[in-house]
Amino acid sequence: MKKEEIVRLCELGVATIYEASGRSGLIDAPLIQLIPGSRVAGPARTVLCGQDDNLMVHAAIEDIQPGEVLVLGMPEPRPVALIGELLATQVKVRGAAGILVDAAVRDVAALVEMDLPIWTRFIRVKGATKDKVGDLNTTLSIGGMQISPADIIVLDADGGVCVRHERVSEVLRAAEVRFARETSIREKFVAGETSFDLHGLREVFERNRSKP
Repeated sequence: MKKEEIVRLCELGVATIYEASGRSGLIDAPLIQLIPGSRVAGPARTVLCGQDDNLMVHAAIEDIQPGEVLVLGMPEPRPVALIGELLATQVKVRGAAGILVDAAVRDVAALVEMDLPIWTRFIRVKGATKDKVGDLNTTLSIGGMQISPADIIVLDADGGVCVRHERVSEVLRAAEVRFARETSIREKFVAGETSFDLHGLREVFERNRSKP
């Protein structure tokens, strides 16, 4: 995959990519976007932590490559902070594009000031232990989505979506087609047309209203 493809996926956004990929890849979790307006896309750097433990986050940091999205999970998502200001500082120094945490973060004011895009399931102060060995660069399950290393993670105000690395070009083409179509439809709406008629929904409504 090319860097330009990842940049464009980021621009097109989560909703367009999700729909264009056949409504697949949704990270169906209640994610909190720490920095309003932020968006990011990049290859997943996956970390499976021990339950309520962040030893593996410390272990993963030196392997992070610029542009990657650090994806942190546990066997069961719970409101325990896997990331705070000091760990996030190291992640940013190594050039990560952002962080997805299927657990909690803390030091939120400092994280926002740091301007590193972060999405998290919880915000809690409760600290993690540092003595359980998990796995690096493994497949994680977050929000019903299996995320593998190098899959492309896209995050914005709508949440997150995962694009399999082998499908990037295919999904991008479909997303561009959808974007162009929606641009055309938007122009018609601005001109006064309605979706009720443009999409043939009036016929559906009338047909179903007449059923007993």
